[in-house]
Amino acid sequence: TTTGHLIYKCGGIDKRTIEKFEKEAAELGKGSFKYAWVLDKLKSERERGITIDIALWKFETPKYHCTVIDAPGHRDFIKNMITGTSQADCAILIIGGGVGEFEAGISKDGQTREHALLAYTLGVKQLIVAVNKMDSVKWDEARFQEIIKETSNFVKKVGFNPKTVPFVPVSGWNGDNMIEPTTNADWYKGWEKETKAGVVKGKTLLEAIDSIEPPARPTDKPLRLPLQDVYKIGGIGTVPVGRVETGTIKPGMVVSFAPSGVTTEVKSVEMHHESLAEGVPGDNVGFNVKNVSVKEIRRGNVCGDS
Repeated sequence: TTTGHLIYKCGGIDKRTIEKFEKEAAELGKGSFKYAWVLDKLKSERERGITIDIALWKFETPKYHCTVIDAPGHRDFIKNMITGTSQADCAILIIGGGVGEFEAGISKDGQTREHALLAYTLGVKQLIVAVNKMDSVKWDEARFQEIIKETSNFVKKVGFNPKTVPFVPVSGWNGDNMIEPTTNADWYKGWEKETKAGVVKGKTLLEAIDSIEPPARPTDKPLRLPLQDVYKIGGIGTVPVGRVETGTIKPGMVVSFAPSGVTTEVKSVEMHHESLAEGVPGDNVGFNVKNVSVKEIRRGNVCGDS
């Protein structure tokens, strides 16, 4: 729900689509899931057709273009979560502030613990904690402080330094304190985090996202692009998808996949359904390759220039 709201507020999805989803959600009696529905609706559409519609998963902040990799919270989906998380620059851990809910998530075998540990282990070193559903505890300061204290201990055990983590109270359903500062909590003075450049402060989740420090991305090194997936798209052919880690990828380039040992030419490069002259480190791209079948390359292969 929180992710859906962000994308809705910051532009990935047009008004008409949202209205369509609202109507459908209401008809199914799922009115309160309006924003979550946005993402799940896109998921099922992705599963049915091969339109890899990640265009709807991007939003813009005053400072950055963001791509959302929505990691499922359900235990059965941990493997998908691993693929997505390994490509992220920052993790936003959304913690339910509801009574009992927080305790369950953070318990010995809770999802919150598992996801935080995976994120850290997979090399995501920046973290934002959004304490969600603050409306359900009536924006109670004591509850928020208790959650910060518990979560700080817990992210510290995982390996993060809590002083570098902004803790942001939000309500994903009301959209409260996500883009605009909340008016429901007079006590809330904002979050702060330590960075190499000094202490950074803000109030909203959007500001916390804008305070992410962009990682160094070397374009002068050879191309390395680990594949997240390989799609077969009718009329186009084989389209590997992944994030450029180093170097650049552009149409006309000859690339090889390891360890498959396949060498081929790149026909075109796309990001969010737009054609790119080149993909640079940090870009999540899809690229079309000549005369390679989907059976020859797979998730986990690394594409490099040959």
